[in-house]
Amino acid sequence: RVIDPLQTQLQQHLDTTYGDASCLVKKFLLGPGEGGKIQVRFRGLDRKILRQLANRCQTIFHDDGLAIGIRQDWREKNKVVQAELREAQAQRAGITRPQVAQVLTAAFEGQTIGVYRERDRLLPIVARAPETERNDVASINNLQIWSPVAGKMIPLTHVVSDRFQTTWEDAIIQRRNRLPTVTVHCDPKRGNASVLIERLQPKVKAMFDEFARQNSLSEQYTLVWGGEYEDSRDAQASLAKSLPGFFVMMVLIVIFLFNSIRQPLIIWLCVPLAIIGVTAGLLLTGQPFGFMALLGVLSLSGMLIKNAIVLIDQINFEVGQGKELPRAIQDSAVSRTRPVMMAAVTTVMGMTPLVLDAFYVSMAVTIMFGLSFAAVLTLIVVPVFYAIFFRVKFPAP
Repeated sequence: RVIDPLQTQLQQHLDTTYGDASCLVKKFLLGPGEGGKIQVRFRGLDRKILRQLANRCQTIFHDDGLAIGIRQDWREKNKVVQAELREAQAQRAGITRPQVAQVLTAAFEGQTIGVYRERDRLLPIVARAPETERNDVASINNLQIWSPVAGKMIPLTHVVSDRFQTTWEDAIIQRRNRLPTVTVHCDPKRGNASVLIERLQPKVKAMFDEFARQNSLSEQYTLVWGGEYEDSRDAQASLAKSLPGFFVMMVLIVIFLFNSIRQPLIIWLCVPLAIIGVTAGLLLTGQPFGFMALLGVLSLSGMLIKNAIVLIDQINFEVGQGKELPRAIQDSAVSRTRPVMMAAVTTVMGMTPLVLDAFYVSMAVTIMFGLSFAAVLTLIVVPVFYAIFFRVKFPAP
């Protein structure tokens, strides 16, 4: 009751108070997911081009107005002061480039010289120059470096030029499959991520195609959507690999059970009726049709097949007792109403506690609403389909 209003209040406060910061208030993640719900990955060889693509993508996200937490995983470039090594003097003194880097690092950033154990923690011992010396770049002129040839410490300026270059460099470079990859993240300000990504995808794709055409980019530069879109796609693809085999097995089992084609066809035609209840339930509760809802639909199909089997088996039993087919269909629909409805009610009651669970709520809603609607429709549609497929003529009232 408190989290949702508080999340909106905190996000508005942070955006208003700290406009220059990247602030994002989000709930604790249940299930897979890392970073923003919407992610765009740009891969290629030239880091400058990747930066330009990421900046243009961020501009598209900002212009949409309903995206928050817009950032990229390379973050901002860092300002670096580079010292120019005098190669000839350094070789005569027996000093290498890594040794110069080590001296500069120890003086300004510090160097770990040991470890201090405090109970169950290991704390690094860092040695570095005083803060007054580290704040001034000119203090490089006072640094000393060991020369193996001279056998003593010599001024660092003997091997380093007094001209320093200030440049900007990428402090963080992410790679995927050994190629530099920059990922732009964002989250929806409200609603589901699927709605926002449908609006952003064509804009980002058009920007990338136009940029690739203007700069003649090679095929090594790619655009890939990640986040929830990729997780859902991978999960559904993994599920789809094994689904056809089990689907064929279920069809064959029903055919072998009735030794017929028409009766199994009637049963399977009733399965899509669950989509009516599933759609209504998800819209009423505001739940997305994600991976857990998909699992609920697959579970629901088995329950509906069971109800249809019970009803058709009762029709066959009534006919076997000598009743005429029209009378058998009517009596079977009436007699199987209680078992079918009781099975649906007990299943719905069993799924009710999961409605309060943030991870299983979409699956619970899918099963509860889908089964409730389909159970009622099955008692009506199965007898109608049976009469149509077997061309049953009911006597006039």
